[in-house]
Amino acid sequence: MVEHTAAVLFGGIGGASVGYMRSKIEYGGKIHKFRLLCSIDYDPVACRNHDIITGENTAVVMDLFTREQYIDWHGHEPPPEWREATPWDMWVAFGNQIPYFLFTSPPCKGLSALLPKESAESKKYQALNQLTLRGIELSLRACLEYGGDVPAFIQMENVPRILTRGKALLKKIEKLLKKFGYEVNMRADHNLGEIGGLGQNRVRFLILARHEVQVPNFVYIPPKKALKTIGDIIGPLPIPGDTETGGPLHRLPRLEWKTWVRLALIKAGGDWRDLQNILYEQYRIIHEPRSGAWGVEDWNNTGRTVTSTAGPGRSNGVSALSDPRLSINGAGKANLYRVQSFEQPADCITGAVGPSNGAASISDPKLKYREGRHPGVYRIVGPDETAPCVTGTRFGSGAIAVADPKVMTKLHPDSYGVQEWDSASKTVRSASRIMQSAASISDPRVVNQYHDGAYKVNDWETTSPTVTTGSASAGSGKIISDPRISDRPGRYTDKYRMQSMDQPAATVTGVTDVQSGAQLVADVRMTCSPRSGTMGVTAWGQTSPTVTGSSDIHAGSSAVADPRPVPVDTDRGVWIIIAEDGTWHRPLTTYELAMLQGFDTHLPDGRPFQLEGCSDAKAREYIGNAVPPASAEAMGKVILLAAAKAEANVGFELSWEDIWVDSDSVEVPALVH
Repeated sequence: MVEHTAAVLFGGIGGASVGYMRSKIEYGGKIHKFRLLCSIDYDPVACRNHDIITGENTAVVMDLFTREQYIDWHGHEPPPEWREATPWDMWVAFGNQIPYFLFTSPPCKGLSALLPKESAESKKYQALNQLTLRGIELSLRACLEYGGDVPAFIQMENVPRILTRGKALLKKIEKLLKKFGYEVNMRADHNLGEIGGLGQNRVRFLILARHEVQVPNFVYIPPKKALKTIGDIIGPLPIPGDTETGGPLHRLPRLEWKTWVRLALIKAGGDWRDLQNILYEQYRIIHEPRSGAWGVEDWNNTGRTVTSTAGPGRSNGVSALSDPRLSINGAGKANLYRVQSFEQPADCITGAVGPSNGAASISDPKLKYREGRHPGVYRIVGPDETAPCVTGTRFGSGAIAVADPKVMTKLHPDSYGVQEWDSASKTVRSASRIMQSAASISDPRVVNQYHDGAYKVNDWETTSPTVTTGSASAGSGKIISDPRISDRPGRYTDKYRMQSMDQPAATVTGVTDVQSGAQLVADVRMTCSPRSGTMGVTAWGQTSPTVTGSSDIHAGSSAVADPRPVPVDTDRGVWIIIAEDGTWHRPLTTYELAMLQGFDTHLPDGRPFQLEGCSDAKAREYIGNAVPPASAEAMGKVILLAAAKAEANVGFELSWEDIWVDSDSVEVPALVH
């Protein structure tokens, strides 16, 4: 086995290190692989996690800033114990030997298109950008001064926008490398997703420098692999929130209620801009109980599991029974749990002490009167209505509020982005919130109980589906898009007019149907003879009446006055809102983002993938900044193959593969990122 040494600069948590350590090829009867000398980074937490992820103690904590760059970046003098890194420090980190392959992934924040131009041009970020040159320069000086030679290969990874924002730096780097005898290739169209066969698109700028004396033969571009979908990657993973199986990074963020609602309204593959087109007044959120909730057990069958829940409707465990031992017939009391109308005469007052034995209850519509209350307090004006008089009052005292459907926040194009399950993921960045990136997914693994055709609206011109016995639109396709009600000149204004019971009727005409103007009325009278308990509403703190096998609000007291509040906009939690496409639009967990980057599901010590000593937001930053291990592995293989051929003195060969580095390499324009 032939081992080629490798060193990594700005190695972070070890994405590149893991990939290059995996690289292995066979050529000429020999196995070639890399042996990692070190991974240098200024962040001790990143270095600690690097060693946990790679399983080797090769991380070295070292700040590569010059003193001037340190002051420009941090805004103050360095602490007394800080000292500027020297070529000797680099040589010691390399283990007093020249690495065959040097990989560097310097900070890209100041070169990214995500940073405003004004900030990118500041002294602070210009100091950060200088690390691209500083790292290579220190390494070459260390190898030449103390080892008498230079690495055979040098590779640098960064964002594509470096071709424009870092143009001057790239000229200096190219000049430096050519001075030391390297052939240099700079391209900004390398898709690490295709190189590594990932579930995301990740276009990056790469420099590959080949030392002509040590490696006279060509290096070939890694073959492209098919991109996987997000579902291919996270489908086999544990359900989000299962931190026992997926580790602490697999918890869902506790977002505000309004954020969950926004995610549910955005179509799969869209982002915040889709909210502008939502007809928000047509939507409402309804509760869908889990399978088995409100279930009534049969007296003659085996019961389901007994859970710790306090009553019906709160679990799918057994909590109600159809008990034949209590006989209630037509002789039962008619006033149990009766809620009387505010506008009707009261029933006979008895000595009953509670609703369950006949005490009177009332549906009271009154708003508590307060002296001096303005008529416009808390008034919400629609965006399509004329505003009332503008006064000098504050909100809560009569000031105007508006139901504003516009989202005017200046967001990135993929803010609140909801990605599709069966498409490749967008680039995983270090942005830690769903408002900053497309970090949510349309997850189809939430199973609902709807039949095919539930809430289906049939087209007027197509064949109707099978007519079933479903009694509502939720059970079968009994809704149709009827084009026959159209606005046309001459149509009478009283067609389909619904009149109130407490208003004078419109003129009575001789028409016979509602389509032609026959009178309609909203009749508040209940003309049937309901059985005892019909439409009954049970108080939250009272014992429930008997649950029967035909429990329904029209057949008994099957409703409850639930005091639990609907979440307000700023309440934080994890809610499952099923979107119109039948999926759960939710944020990707940090664990899932790591899997999209190509990290292993488990660490070398057997634990689920996790990062220690940092917050969840910082963990996302570390993961987003990492080089995908699978991409590094693929690039490492072509470098090892070139090294093996150089060792075998293969100077020229014919190949179908595209050459990565030759004397005629052409610079490719930058892509926007």
